[in-house]
Amino acid sequence: MKVVIIEDEGFAAMRLKKMILQYNPAIEILAELESVEESVIWFKANPDPDLIFLDIQLEDDLSFAIFEQVNISSPVIFTTAFDEYAIKAFKLKSIDYLLKPIVQEELVAALKKYEEITGMQRNNLDLQSLYGLIISKEKKYRERFSVSIGTKIKSFNISDVAYFLSEEGYTSVYLWNKSVYPLDISLNKLVPETDPELFFRINRQMLLNINAIQDIHIHSSSRLKLDVNPKIENGVFVSVDKVTEFKKWIGAKDK
Repeated sequence: MKVVIIEDEGFAAMRLKKMILQYNPAIEILAELESVEESVIWFKANPDPDLIFLDIQLEDDLSFAIFEQVNISSPVIFTTAFDEYAIKAFKLKSIDYLLKPIVQEELVAALKKYEEITGMQRNNLDLQSLYGLIISKEKKYRERFSVSIGTKIKSFNISDVAYFLSEEGYTSVYLWNKSVYPLDISLNKLVPETDPELFFRINRQMLLNINAIQDIHIHSSSRLKLDVNPKIENGVFVSVDKVTEFKKWIGAKDK
């Protein structure tokens, strides 16, 4: 079996590849692609693989844009962190999917389903209709998150989150109870999935819950320093280019 992985989160792609090869070491990973643009270039230059693992939201667009630019006949298994309405759409359109964080048992079930459905062509997958279902829905923000901890899955509500922190290319979620968990998602993707009235990206590293702010200090004429809970030694700073927007955000919440 020849497989292409389209996923813009490096850690998530690496983890998915490891799980696929754990299922069957003979599976050949032809390419690991990160964007719509890169994917279109690859598919125009290469024959279709047997199977595609496809993240919905890529760094430059929704992955459906790939199919608008190149004709692909391969069956698709979506890897997604989208909310329940999208999952219902996948089921309605008979498209297989894996809800992030992906666990080995669900991956195995999806691959076995693919092996049972041989000769499936893209025209059986109503991608355009699914795309319409997703973009036509009223904007919904994430209400829950799930993370893989060894062989277990930990689930928590967005209301449990104090802040998200990105360090050395990895994103972690910090809860009010001081628990810390790794996430297979970048801050760039988290921002549009979280309620902007509740969360604000104060700098490149942190997406902050407004209720986590304990004190705001004027550090200089152009910088703000925040004391947050759970505590971070020496505090955190609002980026200079974010200060004006941050003040408006704080003011809006005070009204």
